Amino acid sequence: MVLVTVVGESQCKKGFEFVFGGPLADCRDCKVKNVCFHLEQNKWYRVTEIRDVHHECKIHEGGVRVVEVEKIPIQAAIPSRSALGGSMITYEETDCDLVGCANHRLCKPFGPGEGVRYQISKVLDTEIECSKGRSLKVVLLD
Repeated sequence: MVLVTVVGESQCKKGFEFVFGGPLADCRDCKVKNVCFHLEQNKWYRVTEIRDVHHECKIHEGGVRVVEVEKIPIQAAIPSRSALGGSMITYEETDCDLVGCANHRLCKPFGPGEGVRYQISKVLDTEIECSKGRSLKVVLLD
């Protein structure tokens, strides 16, 4: 099934990836809001096709264009003991505060919500060398 939504003209490129953050109050009266708002909040998407349909938009300078997107998994580091392919986990953000760490974006990825359930679609062969000595694995969350 093809997922159709709109993105701003400046983001309208094949391969562009984004997180749908949810509906905005300014969009309440928009005629195409249903096209925007059917995506899942805090999930990552990638533009796969660009259509010729253009709409004006209060949020995006230059308007928006209709695109086809695919949902993509979130890459995240989780405790090794929880990294079982196909299992469901409740996402808990790590309490790590080492912003300069090379793995910071994996330990605190943009998108997943605290307390939200995700399925581990794949456990990658990547073992994280944690500065705090934690045993972590990189997984793909759906």
